[in-house]
Formats: sequence, structure tokens, C-alpha cells
Amino acid sequence: MMKTTTRTVRDKTQSAHSTGVGDHGRWSTQRIAVYALFSAVAMAASYISISLIPGYTWLTYDPSGIICMIAGFAFGPSAAVIVSVLCWVPHIFTDMSGILGALVAVVVSLAMSVPSAYIYSRDRTRHGALIGIVVSSIIMLAAAIGCNLLITPVYTGWSEAQVLAIIVPALLPFNIVKLIINGVVTFLVYKPISNLLNR
Repeated sequence: MMKTTTRTVRDKTQSAHSTGVGDHGRWSTQRIAVYALFSAVAMAASYISISLIPGYTWLTYDPSGIICMIAGFAFGPSAAVIVSVLCWVPHIFTDMSGILGALVAVVVSLAMSVPSAYIYSRDRTRHGALIGIVVSSIIMLAAAIGCNLLITPVYTGWSEAQVLAIIVPALLPFNIVKLIINGVVTFLVYKPISNLLNR
């Protein structure tokens, strides 16, 4: 009677330490380390404060959204969620706006990074990336305006009428400029960074 043996062959995407783009859904020590690195970089970027709209200096831009989107493109929607949430946790304790301000930032970041990551995961082409960025930009704009209407009056003491009054002159242009910067930079750099992570 012949005895047959079966040899299991493991490719790169099955390796315990694989972190490539093809390794979606797998957790490994190296992938956790990469997530932590993205979160740390996004966290540092979230403390950059650039005023974009004259007369509304409290509306400041930071590039953390770009890091969240790149993480999502490289590793999928789950990475976008993790990085988007973790990078704003310290702001709960360090910003005057506290937990409500951090909540707004998290919602806006998730609205920009998660839909784009999901769409790109279904169509991993430049076209898919572009569609993902456009769709997520629309969602992000709606989320940003909605959060400002619901949450800003709570921690600023403003009335809803006061918030409504600044939508056109300040909130809309600020968020449009923000999503354009995030979208264009992400579209230009996500592929080289993904290729680097895949090595």
C-alpha cells in the first residue's frame, strides 16, 4: 500500500509576516506594526494647523486625512477606520474642543477614507481610485457640514443660525479646498507607496 504525503505550499500572501496589498484580511505582527506606523504619522500630521480661509482662522487644515486615505488604499477599509480613529484620540485630552471636536474630526476623516478605500478594494485601478476619491469627497463634504450644524453649537455656544450663516462664506470653501488637497495628493502618491509596501 502506497503512502501519499501532502506538502503545503505557502505563497507570499499566506506568509505570517506578509504585509503586501494582496494580504487583505490577514493580521500579522508586521501588518500591525505598519498600521501603528500609519497611525503615528497621521497623529503627528493632525497637529499641523494651516489656516485656509481669511477671517476664519479657527478653520485649520491638517494633512492627516491623506495618511488615512493611503492606509485605506494600501490595506483596505479596516485600516482606514483604525488610522482615522487612533490619530485623533490624543486630541480628546489636548484640544479645547475635547471629545466633541475629536468626534467631528473622526467622522470627517472616516467619511473621506473609508468609502474611497472600499471602492478601490473593488476596483484596484487608477480609475477605481479616482472614483473612490470623488465619491468619498462628496460624502465627506456632507458629513462635515452636518457635523458643524449638529455639534459645533454644543461646544462653541453658537446658535444654529450663526453656524448656518458661515456655511457659504467659510465652511463650504474650507472643506472643498481640504478635500481637493487630500484627493489630489492621495491620487498622486498612493500607488508608489503601495508598491513600496508590497516589496
